[in-house]
Amino acid sequence: MEYQHYSIRKILDAAVSGEIRIPAFQRGFVWEWDRVAYLLDSIYKGYPFGSLLFWRTKQQLMTERNLGTFTLPPPHVDYPIDYVLDGQQRLTSIFTVFQTELEPELSSDWADIYFDLEAGQNPQDSAFLAIGADGEVDKNRHFPMNVLFDSVRYRANTEHLKPEQIALVDRLQEKFKEVSIPVQVLKSEDRSIVAIVFERINHLGVALDTLQLLSAWTWSDDFDLLEKFKELREELSDFGFAGVGDDADLVLSCVAGILTREPGPEKLLQLNGADVRAQFATVENGIRGAIDFLRTQLKVVHLKLLPYPSMLVPLAVFFAEPDGKEVVYGGQTFRAIKRWFWRTCFSARYTSQTRKTTIYDIEQMVKLKAGQLSMLDAIEVPLRPDFFRNSFRVGAAATKTFVLLLANNDPRSLLSGKSIELDKVLQRYNRSEFHHIYPRAFLREIGVSDAEINVLGNFCFLSAAENKKIGRSRPSVYLNDLVGEDRARADTLASAFCDASEFNDEYGPFLAARCDRLTAFAKEVMA
Repeated sequence: MEYQHYSIRKILDAAVSGEIRIPAFQRGFVWEWDRVAYLLDSIYKGYPFGSLLFWRTKQQLMTERNLGTFTLPPPHVDYPIDYVLDGQQRLTSIFTVFQTELEPELSSDWADIYFDLEAGQNPQDSAFLAIGADGEVDKNRHFPMNVLFDSVRYRANTEHLKPEQIALVDRLQEKFKEVSIPVQVLKSEDRSIVAIVFERINHLGVALDTLQLLSAWTWSDDFDLLEKFKELREELSDFGFAGVGDDADLVLSCVAGILTREPGPEKLLQLNGADVRAQFATVENGIRGAIDFLRTQLKVVHLKLLPYPSMLVPLAVFFAEPDGKEVVYGGQTFRAIKRWFWRTCFSARYTSQTRKTTIYDIEQMVKLKAGQLSMLDAIEVPLRPDFFRNSFRVGAAATKTFVLLLANNDPRSLLSGKSIELDKVLQRYNRSEFHHIYPRAFLREIGVSDAEINVLGNFCFLSAAENKKIGRSRPSVYLNDLVGEDRARADTLASAFCDASEFNDEYGPFLAARCDRLTAFAKEVMA
């Protein structure tokens, strides 16, 4: 890191020449004009106003932001470029106020900053104010700051002033010409270091937008990563990728996993932009293949149903192939992936050390795909019936695992005997689609605590309408409302891991027996 000091004139010249630039991963200019006025007041009164941080590089980014309302000219060939990592709002404010060479793209909220010649001496009160196009400027009181570094315009704006006012303005000009702005210069071509530095020094709390940063690395005339992500999210919107936020982070992890075999952004930021562009179709195919497998083979019809979203990453690595090439695998591989899925869900191994676990699973997926010895599904799961005594909470991984287990047993409606429309029900995936088998009202009446009532083992697919029909009925009573002959009724109950003999209003034995059946089926899908 190199430490330098810049005068305002040096900043103006460097920006106008294209030497100082704003990277696309920075946010835009957001300061209000009153805040700009306060910045000038701090400079004028000698108060601390912060430093700037530049990243000096010889490689120009393909996507950049304007400097406030100004479009900067291209930099000189072979000159290093200083990208602003910290202090962009301050630098943009200074440039916007004082520069005289570039034409701004005027906006409706445009304002100029003026020095108040009649401002008092109170250190708390600002001697500067912003006046917009609709405001009134008193030329005998308001001195325009945008002429301070233009000698001709400066003198033209002082001709009508009184001698004492001219002396005050001259001192004002002297202060701003002599001010020294501290600048730290990071000299590195290592993009991962730049990413880390940007994230750590951003004291405004705006996290590094890795997608924006990667887009800057990879952009070309015929490839815009942001647009590619938008198209992919739209295509996969039914699976829960319609939004940006966390979904974009997950897709980025898939990109990193496929291209670097690691889920984090550090390696991704070191990739050559051309390599990312060339392999992006492979990335898309990997994500599509993973989602198709989850939907068709495991009933995971929406991202919010996946107990641990990071599980998508190694699965996407397995299915990643260029256009025109398909992943071909046999029954043994198919069963290994399914065992991995269920054992990972029931072991909760993605709860901690997610990155380490994901990297390990990626390595084993690659071996499995190559036909090599793989330990992908070699996961110990000491599953006990107690698992199904966890509380039913829609957002919990254990609940999602339980719901998927129910879905993979071809469930039927307890009252009608019809097959549950899983695509419709699971797409919604909310609490109203699941209700107690032993009604809560009934259990409360006999003194069972809510903690015991609301366990996984007492829930099944049951719509709000069906639940309302059952109401407060005892299981022994509403059993008679189940549609069909004894055999059909038995099949319907079995699809929910129940037996008619346990609808005898004895909650303890019912719960124990159902948890045992659920455990047996869980071990079956993990076998």
